[in-house]
Amino acid sequence: MPEDETDRTRFSLTIVGFDALLQRLQERGYRMIGPVVRDGVIAYDEVERSGDLPRGWTDRQDAASYRLERRDDEALFGYAVGPHSWRRFLQPARERLWTARRAGAEPAADDDQFVFEAETLPAERLALIGVRACELAALGIHDQVFTGGPFSDERYAARRAGAFVLAVNCTEPAGTCFCVSMGTGPRAEAGFDLALTEVVAEGGEPTFVGEVGSSVGAEVLAEVPHEAAGAELRATAQQLVDGAAARMGRELQRDGVRELLLANLEHAHWDDVAARCLACGNCTLVCPTCFCTGVEDVTDLGGQAATHTRTWDSCFTGDFSFIHGGSVRSGVKARYRQWLTHKLATWIDQFGTSGCVGCGRCITWCPVGIDLTREVAALRADPHAVAAAAGQREQGDG
Repeated sequence: MPEDETDRTRFSLTIVGFDALLQRLQERGYRMIGPVVRDGVIAYDEVERSGDLPRGWTDRQDAASYRLERRDDEALFGYAVGPHSWRRFLQPARERLWTARRAGAEPAADDDQFVFEAETLPAERLALIGVRACELAALGIHDQVFTGGPFSDERYAARRAGAFVLAVNCTEPAGTCFCVSMGTGPRAEAGFDLALTEVVAEGGEPTFVGEVGSSVGAEVLAEVPHEAAGAELRATAQQLVDGAAARMGRELQRDGVRELLLANLEHAHWDDVAARCLACGNCTLVCPTCFCTGVEDVTDLGGQAATHTRTWDSCFTGDFSFIHGGSVRSGVKARYRQWLTHKLATWIDQFGTSGCVGCGRCITWCPVGIDLTREVAALRADPHAVAAAAGQREQGDG
């Protein structure tokens, strides 16, 4: 896991230096995960060299819309984000936690002795290539959820502690991005080992302006060819990031959003959303901060062994809130309301931050184009909802 900021000296890498960086990470034993073009999207998968990355590709995104397009240059990171988040590598969608085996060779009525075998902790070290600022914020949220409380998820902690984070500042926001509104981008501020900004001259190869975020990052950088970044190159990189901040496709007003949502739990607008929502759970599956899981216990036919497996779950499924007697949230209205109010309101009560980082994935990959920024704006447009929020805030201040 990256350490606190130690050295922010700017450096530059050519494409040759960038490939040398990837090679050095491999030589250090990291399994490298980065962006690739696959199945019509930019996904995260194993990479080895710059040629594996989405060179010359970008993505066009809007509500319920995603498509790849060719760029007019050879940028490696000239896109926003795809449907994958880094969660799938740090907390896999299916993970066996333990197996229980009957101690005796044959099952017997009075034989209730079992041996529990916990799965070995992950030892593989991951190098996450091309992590965006919003995704760094999401990783920070998961760090708090999984390791910041009295109970730590040892499997997540093992993967995260061994991970090398190579961040890339965003210069090409999507139509659904709103990281500026959430204070999470487009520039990476912390949580990385090395951070790069890609600069592509017309007709030329990419050049990278970088900064060091940890002692491990400094060690790796020292082993690859690089130079001090000149003032002109640094200024160009800053202009690209500033330009991305000015071209956000969406905006979310954060001020008072917690009170707005909690004071309007029975507002008629939730019925309007429910009439459109399919309760498919896509938003929770692509969200980089969602973390809900369930468990599966399976026994073999001979009664000799049982496995305990953790799986991703979603607050949109009927079984998620099922207790004796039925589901607490039986309707679509209740499920969407739970998701949005937790993400933007009660998450703050639990963890001290918003549960949204403004990546826009939930908007892009919602089949019917439900847009949480517009749903919040619709509540703000109702004077009665705003008045209720003001009353909620006054009660809180009192």
